[in-house]
Amino acid sequence: MFNFDERVDRSGTFSCKWEKYKGKDILPMWIADTEFKVAPSIINACRQQLDHGVLGYHLPSQHQPANEAVMHWCKSQYGWDIQSSWIVWTPGVCPGFNVAIRAFCEPGDKVLIQTPNYPPIIASPEINHCEGVHIPTVEQTDGWMIDFDALETQAKDPKAKVFIMCNPMNPVGSTLNQAQLDKIAQICTDNNVILCSDEIHCDLILDDIQHLPAGNHPTLQPRSITLMAANKTFNIAGLGASFAIIPDAQVRQQFNLAARGIVPWVNIMGLIATQAAFTLANDWHEAQRNYLIGNRDYLAKAINAIPGLKAIPAPATFLMWVDASALDLQGAKNVQDWCESRGVGPSPGADFGDEHFFRLNFGVSRSMLEEVVDRLSR
Repeated sequence: MFNFDERVDRSGTFSCKWEKYKGKDILPMWIADTEFKVAPSIINACRQQLDHGVLGYHLPSQHQPANEAVMHWCKSQYGWDIQSSWIVWTPGVCPGFNVAIRAFCEPGDKVLIQTPNYPPIIASPEINHCEGVHIPTVEQTDGWMIDFDALETQAKDPKAKVFIMCNPMNPVGSTLNQAQLDKIAQICTDNNVILCSDEIHCDLILDDIQHLPAGNHPTLQPRSITLMAANKTFNIAGLGASFAIIPDAQVRQQFNLAARGIVPWVNIMGLIATQAAFTLANDWHEAQRNYLIGNRDYLAKAINAIPGLKAIPAPATFLMWVDASALDLQGAKNVQDWCESRGVGPSPGADFGDEHFFRLNFGVSRSMLEEVVDRLSR
């Protein structure tokens, strides 16, 4: 019914991913959008809005169908009953965590960040005149997890005001279980730290695991900002529609005050696409998940067969964190140079905090993924 094997030609579309290596024989496997066509139901919903012919201002809080779609999705996917007043729309999760820092930190305060993490999160404390404190993610036998001892130690600092984490984690792809979320809740509560949880990949859990939203934890409800979106899951990131779910009225008020005059309203096409994704595209969502499971398993096996490379199959996301610390660079300047010299352009591990790794996006057709493996195996 849905053809994820199709290779869509994105040349000439000014795609950020493809423009980076324009004119070079390098497959772009870096930025986290997929190569899949958007679900027909989403395209049709957007087309109907365009056919209406007027694209004026729309206040997201007044767009009842989009807000009801978010409420429905949270209930059906996570068993989370939310109120429409808890939803604060933002044109991306990046404005969300930057606003959270502005809302709860003064210049010179400390922002705890789970690392490795994607570059905009790592950059956010400095952008907002704060000090970023990295909380390591440690490799375990079955994946990666936050160093809870480091988190507890750093959270005790009176200048630590906000903890930003990803769940599922980007780039390592791990997810939190109940005991781990309980531990984070305890640490944040005991030390009066606001938790800002980037959960944009939470609908891309590939294994049989239930996502646990931070804001649904009873201890975290008074001190959490949960950032979500349909963007990554349904490949509509270019429409710029995300939302923060903030149960506590005072936390929500501070967040909104910090965003005033800086963060624009989400546009109508983003609202329409999100509404359609959460109400009309569940069959596409499940088909994509099954396709990504096959891609992940194929890629992990292939990567682990290449001398010097190692990867743990992640339970979530369409991203693979590849350990190249044992790689023979064969004259290349660094790991990224080694990949690009073979015609593959991943996200550099250095951008996430570890130069010995790279991140591969496997949200692509199987034939493109096979070509990537063939190039890396040369």
